[in-house]
Amino acid sequence: MDLYSAQRIAEAEAARTGLGTGPNRRLRLTLLIGMPLFLPVLGIMILVPKSLMSDVLHVYEAGIIGCLLHYVWVFAKYPRYAGRPPYLTRDLAMGGGFFLPSLFFGFWAGMIAAPAWALFVGVAYAVEGMRERHGHR
Repeated sequence: MDLYSAQRIAEAEAARTGLGTGPNRRLRLTLLIGMPLFLPVLGIMILVPKSLMSDVLHVYEAGIIGCLLHYVWVFAKYPRYAGRPPYLTRDLAMGGGFFLPSLFFGFWAGMIAAPAWALFVGVAYAVEGMRERHGHR
């Protein structure tokens, strides 16, 4: 086994477990920070005056949009499956997880965008696989 192969195996194992490295790590941290953040936001909304409740909610909704845009940015950086680090396609599809906090707060844009994003990643992966099988580039 050459050094490059050993390095790829080590990178694949790091990407599969834990937080991974590179873009995998960034996407996983985005998900781990953005999704459970709805609990502190809920607590803040309970503690602030009623006049500020909607402002707190709008800031969190903007955060969800920012997280989803981060997923789009990483996808744009690695558009082809063949050029992606190991497990990045799976991590990109995990952006659909922002559906739950969007559902909790009734944020329609997130309830539509998160599952649509996961579906887009899956369809892009399937289309690229079919194109490679049929010899198109």
